[in-house]
Amino acid sequence: MLDFLQSYGLLGLFLGSFLAATVVPFSSDALYAGVLLAGCPPVACLLVGTLGNWLGSLTSFAIGWLGKWEWIERWLHVSREKLERQRHRIDRWGVWLALLTWLPFVGDVFAIALGFYRISPVKSGLFMLLGKFLRFLCWTLLFHLTGWSLLPSV
Repeated sequence: MLDFLQSYGLLGLFLGSFLAATVVPFSSDALYAGVLLAGCPPVACLLVGTLGNWLGSLTSFAIGWLGKWEWIERWLHVSREKLERQRHRIDRWGVWLALLTWLPFVGDVFAIALGFYRISPVKSGLFMLLGKFLRFLCWTLLFHLTGWSLLPSV
C-alpha cells in the first residue's frame, strides 16, 4: 500500500497521512520519507502531510465526540467506573494531550479520548495542528540535513 500511495505523490501523501491519523494502522512517517526521497518539494510535503494528518486526527476527535458512554459499556465492555478513571487522567493533561496525537498507535486513542471527554475542540484542534506540523518539520529538516543518506547502501 505504501508504494501505491507513494506513486501518487502529494495526493498519496495526503491520503496516507489522513488514514494514518485515524484508526487505520498505517505509518505516515515511512510514506512521508518516501515522497521526499521521490523528489516532491519539501515545503509542499510539509504542508500536505501536516494537513492530511491533522484532518485525520480531527476525524478521530469527531468520532470520539459522537461516542456515547452506553455504547462503550455495551460494545467494548468497559465499565462506567473505568471510564470515569480514564476521564480523570484525560482531565489531568487536558488539551496538552493533543500535542501528542502524532504518536503511533496512542495518538489516535488520544484524539478519540479528547473528543469523547469533550475537551475544547478549538484548542484541541490547534494543539493537534501544532504537534503534527512540528513532527513533519522534524522529518523535513532531517531529510534536508541528511538527504539521500537516509537510504541504506545497496
